[in-house]
Amino acid sequence: MNARPALVSWSGGKDSALAMWRARRQGWEPVALFNMLAAREERSRSHGLAPAVLAAQAQALGLPLVTARADWSDYEAVFIATLRDEARRAEAVVFGDIDLDAHREWEEKVCHAAGLEAVLPLWQQPRRALVDEMIATGFVARICAVRDGVLPAAFLGRVLDDGCVRELEALGVDPCGEAGEFHTLVVDGPEFAAPLELRTGHTHSHGGCTFIDFSLA
Repeated sequence: MNARPALVSWSGGKDSALAMWRARRQGWEPVALFNMLAAREERSRSHGLAPAVLAAQAQALGLPLVTARADWSDYEAVFIATLRDEARRAEAVVFGDIDLDAHREWEEKVCHAAGLEAVLPLWQQPRRALVDEMIATGFVARICAVRDGVLPAAFLGRVLDDGCVRELEALGVDPCGEAGEFHTLVVDGPEFAAPLELRTGHTHSHGGCTFIDFSLA
């Protein structure tokens, strides 16, 4: 059976990476990564990542990177317009959400508007089991953002390994960060041609989160 082509909604973090990994094993063939950038900043909307870092991930994965820019006011319209453009080469969009119904409803809505299928390979899987699978599969994810008042900034830049997971759980934090407690940047994995070589820079705060800047070494 031939694999079906799919666009991957790519945050740069662990959930989108694991979702793509699982989607391949469910009969989907990723054709490109798709990321939404801030309208007037050189950062991604969700994780605050530099476009050059996202491009390096795409290169390591051997996939093209599709980006679009939007404010929150026109985010949905721009998202749908981009999906419609990509419908020429994709039948579906792969998302990394786990169990937030509002997210799934929105993703199904925008995909329907573009004539595409929404695929959620991680949906309703146990959160801790997904983190364990991510680590065991060989993905290396570093924490790139923390929610202020939930996690201390000392976690920024750390690799999400077994020890870090135990520390998060001791603090009462979901190790998946599904409610936005933290975000990650995947720097290596089973489908990466080579690990990303990155430098850490300054931290900055925005929207109740503190981010650390990563740049290419």
